[in-house]
Amino acid sequence: MQHRFEDKIIDTVIYTALLVLSLVSLYPFWNALVISLNSGADTSLGGVTVWPRAFTLDNYQVVLSDPRFFRALFMTVLRTVCGTAASIFFTALLAYGLSRKGTMGRKYYMLAAIFTMYFQGGLIPTYLWLRELGLFNNFWVLFVPWIISVWNMIVFRTFFQGLPEGLEESAKIDGCSFRIVLPLSGPVIATLSLFQAVLFWNEWFASGIYINDESLLPVQNYLMNMINSNSAQEMISQLSGVSGGVGDMVTRTITPKSLQMTALMVVSFPIMLVYPFVQKFFVKGVMVGSLKE
Repeated sequence: MQHRFEDKIIDTVIYTALLVLSLVSLYPFWNALVISLNSGADTSLGGVTVWPRAFTLDNYQVVLSDPRFFRALFMTVLRTVCGTAASIFFTALLAYGLSRKGTMGRKYYMLAAIFTMYFQGGLIPTYLWLRELGLFNNFWVLFVPWIISVWNMIVFRTFFQGLPEGLEESAKIDGCSFRIVLPLSGPVIATLSLFQAVLFWNEWFASGIYINDESLLPVQNYLMNMINSNSAQEMISQLSGVSGGVGDMVTRTITPKSLQMTALMVVSFPIMLVYPFVQKFFVKGVMVGSLKE
């Protein structure tokens, strides 16, 4: 009984600590959501923390009426879809080749790949390299230089090495080795696709350096421009001059902070909706290949 009582105490402490950590981690996101659903004029008075005091959807109406937002969102969706598909396909091909014992020089290729995880060319050489390739102000620069992920390749390689050799030998007889291996990799593909999708969705630094054309900027740069510049105030000024309901609404309720929090929520929602569809693969995909017989 004493041992069981000690276990209960330990479990209580662990779960309490995890609950507190979860609340601390989720509160900034929840507060941003509350501010986006609250009147900007009321938020400026302070005291809006866990629940909207003056509920309104005016902030979302203003953000969703901006054509620049939808153009940036389209570029982000296009980059995420194309970049994730290309990254998973080419990374899996590379990992499959390096997982086969008959591949010539595979150890040297692995060393070269792992070397790039610790030592990179740096920002200036990468800038010059992409400029010489003609990728500036080009859609391809949003994902092509980052198609291959060495970490994902190692995970794929470990998974492929853990497959039964007899299965592959049987598949080779029918001439469809990779066609058998790839469908069996569903959990790891789903998990790594999620990682890559989040990476491409959230990335803003490289696109801000290599793209000057506003029509090609992704939605994260739209959000960064709104936070770090006077874009929110300019939007309010433009809409304030509109006669009718929209102009009156902006004058009464909208503030730069409310627009910034609303843009943050709108940018975050799409990628968050992906998680429920891959959750069943997530744990299995993370653990797969972690142990070898």
